Amino acid sequence: MAEEQARWYVIHTYSGYESMVKDSLEKLIENNNLQENIFEIQIPTEETLEEKANGKKKLVTRKKFPCYVFLKMKYSNEIWYMVTNTRGVTGFVGPQGRPLPLTEEEVLRNGLESVAINVDFELGDDVQIMAGPLEGFSGKIISLNPTAQKAMVKVEMFGRATEVEVEFVKVKKITVASEENA
Repeated sequence: MAEEQARWYVIHTYSGYESMVKDSLEKLIENNNLQENIFEIQIPTEETLEEKANGKKKLVTRKKFPCYVFLKMKYSNEIWYMVTNTRGVTGFVGPQGRPLPLTEEEVLRNGLESVAINVDFELGDDVQIMAGPLEGFSGKIISLNPTAQKAMVKVEMFGRATEVEVEFVKVKKITVASEENA
């Protein structure tokens, strides 16, 4: 059986136990030779701009979903039993605690896997940042890196133009409505 059959699932943990659960699951995989069943464990994080008491702004990394850990695995009753009996795990997310796999859209939206995407923007286009610490900012594309799936965008921030690197999936081209629709 190949990794293609594996799906992403979400487990709920006690508050602050996410890293400990991830470490415990990695040991569980190693000790029980579960590499063919559990492929990846993630705790999604995001960077946010935070203003300190002295007025300075600082980029801080936070958990996107506190109390949740994401697993890419092939589901079986045996795996369910092992995962739910890991210290710090309260259960799988789903109806009556029965695991419900994430949809492809949820996997991409939450940044669990990246897929090469074709973009509808090019150099010089005006774009809006749709996610991350600069969500809502708009700017102009000054360079594209298709290999890394990232764009360099010049945005107006704190009264001056700043260049920021943003993933393609977090950028949307600003289209001006045509005269007919006005």
